[in-house]
Amino acid sequence: MEERIVILGAGESGTGAAVLAKKQGYDVFVSDIGKIKNHYKEILYTYEIDWEEEKHTERLILNADEVIKSPGISEKSEIILEIRKKDIRIISEIEFAGRFTNAKKICITGSNGKTTTTSLLHHMMKKANLNCGIAGNIGRSFALSVAMDHYDYYVLEVSSFQLDGLYEFKPDIAILLNITPDHLDRYDYNLQQYVDSKLKLTQNLSEDDYFIYCSDDEITIRELERIVLKAKQLGFTLKSTKQQGAYITEGKMNLEIGKDIMTMSLNELSLRGKHNIYNSMAAGLAGRVLEIRKETIRQSLMDFKGVEHRLERFIKVHGIEFINDSKATNVNSTWYALESMTTPVIWIAGGIDKGNDYSEIMELVKEKVKVLICLGKDNTKLHKAFDGIVETIKDASSMKEAVMQAYKTGAKGDTVLLSPACASFDLFENYEERGWQFKKYVREL
Repeated sequence: MEERIVILGAGESGTGAAVLAKKQGYDVFVSDIGKIKNHYKEILYTYEIDWEEEKHTERLILNADEVIKSPGISEKSEIILEIRKKDIRIISEIEFAGRFTNAKKICITGSNGKTTTTSLLHHMMKKANLNCGIAGNIGRSFALSVAMDHYDYYVLEVSSFQLDGLYEFKPDIAILLNITPDHLDRYDYNLQQYVDSKLKLTQNLSEDDYFIYCSDDEITIRELERIVLKAKQLGFTLKSTKQQGAYITEGKMNLEIGKDIMTMSLNELSLRGKHNIYNSMAAGLAGRVLEIRKETIRQSLMDFKGVEHRLERFIKVHGIEFINDSKATNVNSTWYALESMTTPVIWIAGGIDKGNDYSEIMELVKEKVKVLICLGKDNTKLHKAFDGIVETIKDASSMKEAVMQAYKTGAKGDTVLLSPACASFDLFENYEERGWQFKKYVREL
């Protein structure tokens, strides 16, 4: 009898896993508690995969040999609790796809900077003519790519939710950018649970593999002392502490592996701001481990264009600069955005709060923000944090209104920064739609 795989959730990751499972000869069933988008239905029809929507039929699910759970589904949902009772193993799509490829895998996780670093490294590897795909939390799902493409290398952006279902999966290079409180609503507001998720990426590393991490990140360093890692470790730091990995001396970034050192002036980096020096260091180190030529690494770090919705400086209207940082879905991301601002800021923030603590950005807000526009269905937490701190606070219930208010309160030389520090699902489909709407209404000014 063929093995039965049940997939919960029919978005990018679930549909990709279904196609790969079908191609590998499994008996496949897909179940989604919501409505399945037509685009994904078409794929399921094409591959003759059975599916259901707007329900979970237990008799069709609890007879699975293994269940692949989409990252968005909570561990507390009824169907998951039932599956756990039956002792059926629940894995992530990343775990499943990893079984069917011999490609080298560079996996990038962290609370902030994942997409930028993943895109930057992919850009570098393509420049070096490596046959490499980009997948995971970015682009097409890893499983769909394994089913469709033949790559020698993968650069994977991996979220903590995708890491929760890992068992045997092993990267060749694991990159942990940072750990800051994020998504705590999913981890019982327990930071250690979230940290443990992130570190699952390192659990199967061997002596031949590499672990690249930020040696300025307190939580990472504390955890490293606690876990035994077989892999070769490369840290990156903004300090001038000479180490295996990356460090800064006299305005230069040094990448040191073994006895080999590559240096590059920080002024040459195309990405600006402290956090982007970290991202560039992480990508540069991975490039050196992959033995990409120094000249290629240098060129890539100089000409990379950045990622849409991440500190995207896209237009000036009557001397007011508009920056789309819709991808900032947590306070720490917004900290980086504010930290890199050099002009008075009109800050658009708000959405669905994930247990945010605004105290860490309080000083930056005091120093840089002249107007705060709260964009969300419920702005009480933002008001509570910043009433009396920011001179002018306004509320907006749509992006159009937020953009108009920002424009009216702005003056030449100001910057309007959309950096919400919150999830987008109260008013938008996702952070991309939030960013696109922002750009649309700014262009109409």
